[in-house]
Amino acid sequence: MFPQIRRGSRARIGDHAADVVASRTQPPFPASAMDGYAVRGADAAAVGATLRLIGTSAAGHGFPGRIGAGEAVRIFTGAPVPEGADAILIQENAAAEAGAVRVLEPVEPARFIRRAGLDFTAGETLIPAGISLDARRLALAAAAGHPCLPVRRRPRVAILATGDELVVPGATPGWDQIVASNSLALGALAAEAGADIVDLGIAADDHDALADAFRRARAARADVLVTLGGASVGDHDLVQAALAKEGLELGFWRVALRPGKPLMHGRLGDMLVIGLPGNPVSSIVCGLLFVVPAIRALQGDPQAGADRSEPATLGRDMPENDGRADYMRASLALEPGRLPVATAEQRQDSSMLGVLGRSEALLIRAPNAPAARAGDPCRIIRLDRRLL
Repeated sequence: MFPQIRRGSRARIGDHAADVVASRTQPPFPASAMDGYAVRGADAAAVGATLRLIGTSAAGHGFPGRIGAGEAVRIFTGAPVPEGADAILIQENAAAEAGAVRVLEPVEPARFIRRAGLDFTAGETLIPAGISLDARRLALAAAAGHPCLPVRRRPRVAILATGDELVVPGATPGWDQIVASNSLALGALAAEAGADIVDLGIAADDHDALADAFRRARAARADVLVTLGGASVGDHDLVQAALAKEGLELGFWRVALRPGKPLMHGRLGDMLVIGLPGNPVSSIVCGLLFVVPAIRALQGDPQAGADRSEPATLGRDMPENDGRADYMRASLALEPGRLPVATAEQRQDSSMLGVLGRSEALLIRAPNAPAARAGDPCRIIRLDRRLL
């Protein structure tokens, strides 16, 4: 009974791979919106008029004949309106008598009749390709006559943390180590965007360890490999060089962004590669800006690259910006009927998860933005609202 889902080559249940076009008209006939009597408006325009009952129209059991002058058909909600009728005398405004019905309130022509095609008509596009299929849209597709729906499968996203300094959560770090958190954050972002996650663990700062992780990503048939750390230019930043040895086709490396300058993009065969910075705030911000849209694009979402920012006003003065776009952690003050007031945190270090954790938005400062005063307009991306 339930619509069948046919998985496509690259996507997930929930993102439709082709337009849903109505194969039928809904409702397919004029239908009653109320229980009562189907009548001709001219016959039921005066209080006291009496009409002869000639049959019944119920849902699934329509009256096959035609209503003539002075006649009425008992009708129920959802049932076809018989030919010849142009109004519904609702049962509250009628008095049933032996083989007849008396009008207690005049009818209004066409009232309480749902015209054919009121909801949709055959050939109408109801759900564009790429739209997530939820309970509402599944109901719509079923009503439109579709027993099967082609959808894209969930992209597989492999996540690899890198660095000798990292240990898994729950382990005791050495005096010169830290607990890895980026994998959990990026895994949560990717899963919320609709991906299946392949956890590659932590790779040491070693070419062989990195190469082994890349091969495991390929063996898992990952659509996307997200690396965390090791993408900068230090002596221990080996990710890009190790990927190059495996055949990486580099798309770009480094962006005019703060936090997140050492960001890498490329392909390893059919696998998309996104190399994120190791600093946790940089990693999460770049995940929101680059990884989430990429996952959505793989699922055919037509709004994957849409601007997710919204207007706000500054809560304090801001100095002029340099040549990099700034995504500053900020608090929000909300008042009904007014734009949010965004106040940037004083400390913006990209290692500080505590600041990010209590922030409510990213305050966007364009490259080379001039100095601004409190109350000036700005753009923000909320962190306490779904970005997907």
